[in-house]
Amino acid sequence: MTVYATIDSPLGELLLVGEESATAKGGTALTSLSLPGQKGGAVVLDGWTRDDEAFEAITAQLRSYFSGSLTHFDIEYAVGAGTEFQRKVWDAVDTVPYGTTTTYGRLAEQLGLSRAAVRALGTAIGRNPLLVVRPCHRVIGADGSLTGYAGGLESKRRLLDLESA
Repeated sequence: MTVYATIDSPLGELLLVGEESATAKGGTALTSLSLPGQKGGAVVLDGWTRDDEAFEAITAQLRSYFSGSLTHFDIEYAVGAGTEFQRKVWDAVDTVPYGTTTTYGRLAEQLGLSRAAVRALGTAIGRNPLLVVRPCHRVIGADGSLTGYAGGLESKRRLLDLESA
């Protein structure tokens, strides 16, 4: 069963979507975390059930992150999202430490991808359904510029400022 909740954040109202899971803390595996106005963000669909309690553990971690006291999320993600390539890229994004940034080129190199594959890598990052908790905001342009964030560049800047990256 798909459940959802919304929570206020410094970025605006976040939409959390998840699936019941026997192994996840709080019983919910996260399938999506969307920011207001996010390009390609989730929208509540018929048949979904609002269940704020299902997201208590995730919400507590998000609040701790936004307060500056949490630097690493411990959230179970629902399986099955994305292509094999996207999941490979998202796994690499998950390794970018709090308070640091990397470039699209360095991430491609880390994955053994050619320079020509950087665009595909960027597209995969842009399809990340778990903004904030999967830190694609930590991936920047080769010249240090903020580029491409589905939640908007202002949100990317705010997240990097929060992390002092």
